[in-house]
Amino acid sequence: MEPPGAECKGAANVGCSGRQGERMLALVVIMLILLGWALVAGRLARFSVTMPFAMLAAGIVLTAGPDPVFVFDIEFESAEHVVEGILAILLFTDATEVPGGILGRQPRLTLRLLLIALPLSLALAWLAGAVLLGGAGVWLLLVLATVVMPVDLAPAIAVVRDRRIPERLRQVVNAESGLNDGLVAPVFLFALAGATAAGGDGLTEAAANALPSMVIAIAVGALVGVVAARVLRRALDRGWTQPSALRIGVLALPLLAYGGAAVFGANGFVAAFVAGVFFEPEARRLPPGTLHLVEDVGTLLSLALWFIFGALVNQTLARGAITWQVVLYALVALTLARMLPVAVSLVRTDVGRRDRLVLGWAGPRGIATLVFGMLAFIDLPAGPQQELVLAVAVVTIVASIVIHGLSTGLVARSYGRTVTPAGTDEVGGASELPESAPRGGPGPAAAPAGRVRDRGRGRGRGRWRR
Repeated sequence: MEPPGAECKGAANVGCSGRQGERMLALVVIMLILLGWALVAGRLARFSVTMPFAMLAAGIVLTAGPDPVFVFDIEFESAEHVVEGILAILLFTDATEVPGGILGRQPRLTLRLLLIALPLSLALAWLAGAVLLGGAGVWLLLVLATVVMPVDLAPAIAVVRDRRIPERLRQVVNAESGLNDGLVAPVFLFALAGATAAGGDGLTEAAANALPSMVIAIAVGALVGVVAARVLRRALDRGWTQPSALRIGVLALPLLAYGGAAVFGANGFVAAFVAGVFFEPEARRLPPGTLHLVEDVGTLLSLALWFIFGALVNQTLARGAITWQVVLYALVALTLARMLPVAVSLVRTDVGRRDRLVLGWAGPRGIATLVFGMLAFIDLPAGPQQELVLAVAVVTIVASIVIHGLSTGLVARSYGRTVTPAGTDEVGGASELPESAPRGGPGPAAAPAGRVRDRGRGRGRGRWRR
């Protein structure tokens, strides 16, 4: 970020002083947004107004116009690893909210979404691109499909926090969102190799590395999660460390898993998620609040990313790359290309019609789409292909924030009106139990049904979130 007037050198410069005041005013505005959110988060949650929505709006407003308050010179190459690191942290914290292993407590449903719905969604997105963006080319259309289809719960985090929505659905969506971007990544790299000058050699290498990359990522993530959890607990039991130091150690785990997988050429996102899955059982034996630091850091980093994304929206609009075809393609990707495959994948299951509709709707797009879009922008040759990928990613994310973020409350209220007095839900009739306290000890009482805990992108753990 380079604020206006950065070239001024001297405190006596009147113009520089004025612009310095503008920068401080912008900082005050951002802090007021955070403070205001902390004061009225519960009220705004009733209207499904999420923190990503608020920070995105602030980013658009404060970076718009010929003389904006903030000026961002976004260098995609330098920002690439920063964004990937943020996603790794968020995937790790997501995974600690998935009880029952990698696939959660509903492995059959999760597998149906990953192995049936996801491939069908990619195929439908490719077909929609062929109709609306026919001149883009076969490989670029596949790149676009892999960019717009990964599910990320940032725009609609309340879908896994609002207990009016059946617990079974929330568990499935949570597990799916943590795994599907890892499954899409090899397809994305394969398509990107075909769309660039890599040609046949790049395609062969991407195809050959897909399965080994996934296996290595799972192995690295499992190793980091299991070993780190046991080592931290043993160090605490022997009095070698303190709870505050444990929180710092946990913060290092997602980046350790991500970097360790990258060293072996594997998918770091899958490794970070798997590390969280294997760390979760041991985390219950650690002191209360052990995971709070990594969650809060992930929250703040993701909120900063949403603010910067607002500047990217303005830059994309200024380029004139957004057309009606791009907008329609994004809407199809968010609706038909997601909901129809989910409905097909759940045929001959005990999931009711309304629940299938909700699972199909619960496919917001966020940071994963931004990461893949940035990677494609970096690797594709300069020109219309770059602009198209960036425009599609930006429009898809903004549309998802609006559509999914503002409709979550309506979906939850539809369940709230039909919950039986005994607390049974529509899916399988299982009783909805209160959420547990934070891992490792007692915590605040569980939130009443209908109250939403929101941490911007990832999930909170027994504490009221922003």
